[in-house]
Amino acid sequence: MDIHLLREPGGVELAERIRELVKDPKLRIGGRAEALLYAAARAELVEQALLPLLASGSSVLLDRYVDSSLAYQGAARGLGIEEVFAINSFATNGLTPDRTLLLRLDAAEARQRMGGRGEATDRLEAEDDAFFVATARAYDQLAAAEPERFRVLDATLGPDDLLASALVALGDLIPA
Repeated sequence: MDIHLLREPGGVELAERIRELVKDPKLRIGGRAEALLYAAARAELVEQALLPLLASGSSVLLDRYVDSSLAYQGAARGLGIEEVFAINSFATNGLTPDRTLLLRLDAAEARQRMGGRGEATDRLEAEDDAFFVATARAYDQLAAAEPERFRVLDATLGPDDLLASALVALGDLIPA
């Protein structure tokens, strides 16, 4: 089976450039502009990479997608889940994932891991704890609304155990 790993925002040239913008801690970006930038990056990724890969019969593992914008911009930025869903539905032409893995980790542990990566804090990572609590709550609500698509994994597990959990959660989608 041909499997490709892509990230979001990113994965294609324009989306990588947008990634640099939205992560830049020196920039102030309003919530609406942020949501539109993510949707633009996503539109390019879908058009230039996802659709061609899927049309060729490949499978794609994508680090983040529309649910991230629903949680971050729709909920935590207060723009509204429905509103952010609408612009992303347009951007992706309605392309939805077969499965979404939600790695559940409490905000304090997530913050500690971000600090331990040895990278500079990006614009979103600099947000306060209330922002991340709102984001986590939104992810949980999205998962509860679509239990057939979401699989919630315990991200406190060690890397090998978490990978094993992810493979089990994807098992019905991976041909034997």
